[in-house]
Amino acid sequence: MATLVAMLLCAVMSSAQINTDQVMKIGRNALYFEDYILSIQYFNQVVEAKPYLAEPYFYRAVAKLSLDDFKGAEQDASLCIDRNPFIVDAYQVRGVARQNTGRFDLAVGDYDKGLNLMPEDKILLYNKAMCHTELKQFDEAQAAFDRLSHLDSKSDKAALGMARLNLLRADTVKALEQLGRSIELNKNNVTAFAMRSEVEMRQQDYARAQADMDEAIKLDPQYAGYFVNRAFMKYKQDDYYGAMADYDYALSISPDDMAAHYNRAMLSAEVGDMQRAIDDFSWVLKREPDNTLARYNRAMLYVNTGHYREAIADYDRVLEKYPKFEAGYMARSEARRRMGDARGGERDLNMAVNIMKRKGVHRSDYNPVIDEAGQARQKADDDFAAEAESEDEIMSRFNDLLTVETTHESKPEYANRSRGHIQNTNFDIKPEGMFVLSYYNNDNKLNGKTHFMNEMLEVNEMRQLPANLVLVPDGKKLDEEEIGKRFASIHYYDGMLATAKPRPIDLLARAVDYLLVKNPQAAVADASRAIELAPDFSLAYFLRANAEVLGYQMATSAIADEATPTTTPQDQAAMMLREREAAQALKDALADIGQVLKFSPRNVYAHYDRGYVYLLLNDYTEAISAFSKAIELKPDLGEAYYNRGLMYLRMGNKEMGMNDLSKAGELGVLPSYNVLKRMNRR
Repeated sequence: MATLVAMLLCAVMSSAQINTDQVMKIGRNALYFEDYILSIQYFNQVVEAKPYLAEPYFYRAVAKLSLDDFKGAEQDASLCIDRNPFIVDAYQVRGVARQNTGRFDLAVGDYDKGLNLMPEDKILLYNKAMCHTELKQFDEAQAAFDRLSHLDSKSDKAALGMARLNLLRADTVKALEQLGRSIELNKNNVTAFAMRSEVEMRQQDYARAQADMDEAIKLDPQYAGYFVNRAFMKYKQDDYYGAMADYDYALSISPDDMAAHYNRAMLSAEVGDMQRAIDDFSWVLKREPDNTLARYNRAMLYVNTGHYREAIADYDRVLEKYPKFEAGYMARSEARRRMGDARGGERDLNMAVNIMKRKGVHRSDYNPVIDEAGQARQKADDDFAAEAESEDEIMSRFNDLLTVETTHESKPEYANRSRGHIQNTNFDIKPEGMFVLSYYNNDNKLNGKTHFMNEMLEVNEMRQLPANLVLVPDGKKLDEEEIGKRFASIHYYDGMLATAKPRPIDLLARAVDYLLVKNPQAAVADASRAIELAPDFSLAYFLRANAEVLGYQMATSAIADEATPTTTPQDQAAMMLREREAAQALKDALADIGQVLKFSPRNVYAHYDRGYVYLLLNDYTEAISAFSKAIELKPDLGEAYYNRGLMYLRMGNKEMGMNDLSKAGELGVLPSYNVLKRMNRR
């Protein structure tokens, strides 16, 4: 079946005249089976063939919405509405996309337009009511819920929505009544059980709260947050063993759950498992270096376990942030005394005493660390406190994505990673690679596109290479058999070039072989000889740039592997010199790409590769300019959109970055959806 689908896709894409009805049917089938990425590629073909049709834009919007590409879904729904303003579901899709990005007023407008066409649509009414609730337009929300209840007196969703509305109105009694009704109408309403559990927890009725959380867990046993909450309830009932078991299980489901790590650390410290507590606090601090409460707690644990230097380092960070925190000075004083630094301990003690005297107190309860935690909780509880992100916040959050380890991947819904909810699969967030010359094709099978340039086709037509050259992003990792073939080819050309007059084409062929077996120095040497013999041999410049970049990447990777915490200053200086030498290779690559563009100013892949080299040099402005030129010349080059989107995010431009990532995903660059989802988190 998969082979048949691939054949159909290739046939569709290779034909100028396509059967749009048949392609739409295949696309809808793929959508039904949650093969969102593949369905988008089919709808792309219909859009290209008949851009005036509304239907392909609508279905593509649905697929993008399913991938959490809210911006792309909104744009496609708008294009659908422009072509046919009477498709009710298009307003719903656009409203949901806007609702998920926090633009509730615009979402209400869409739901109203849909309701004008279909006044009794229950989903539109429910979504509209929820948006009014988020906007704190309580009367409008109540009116929408009342209308929904009138249309469907047994709607558990309406009861659930009214419960949330009453909670925001601080009417807990009515909220609990509505939650009870929602559960009565639908015994499988996991959200209602979880909400009621939270209300009961706030009322400190931990036994009831746990009973409801037990039901929520039965209905959704794969959500780590429920186990974290139940652990807290168990802790409050002195069931420490049960609480620890829930934290452990939560982390087995979601190893990156911050709350589970932090809470388990606190509980471990309380039951005397100091090392485990330190390990969890260290995990938290690796991802949130500014989490002062975790750092302060870890410092106290370090003191208790005799790691005084580590404790002092943590206290230093805390006191750097809160220089008037007298208890911090007293704690550091104790750590210094235990380490044998009596003078330092005395100095810290005097500092604490002087601060207290200035405050006019004999004993202070001031603890900014605790205050900070309380402020953070208050901020989290306030659903409407979030403001628009600044450029610095966007840059910081994107850089966090780059440094967070993603060792645990969500299991895809299909064996093929390019199917299902691809946005839930954690790809490494790194740019799409340079386009390089190769004998091995690894094109994206979803969009069926092949990459070529005239210079490469001209060489292939000569039939003087071991195989046809192809152009691929990042190259392909060869297996043992293929590596053997390449070394055999190198040996063949060694003999030929030693006994006959060298030809540029033969030097290029051996250079490609050297590039494939990861010998960039030899590839550069052969390409250089080819250029000496034929100064206008554009493809040799292109390949030499490929090899120079590979040489840089291999050199910097080796330097990084050598670096250790005990590296001496002399070794560090030598490494810096080697890094500068490696960086020269990138400048050489830019010069070679410049030569390619001199011969062929409209070479799309030279512009793209130029952007990639600037990216490696951290010159984001020039990188964006080069990727933009590549997109101008080839508007369907998804890799260029993806890399430009990452650069925009690095520079704090979320709007442009998200637009580019959405377009890249539409064009089949799979990691786009994971980045979109993670950047949409607030």
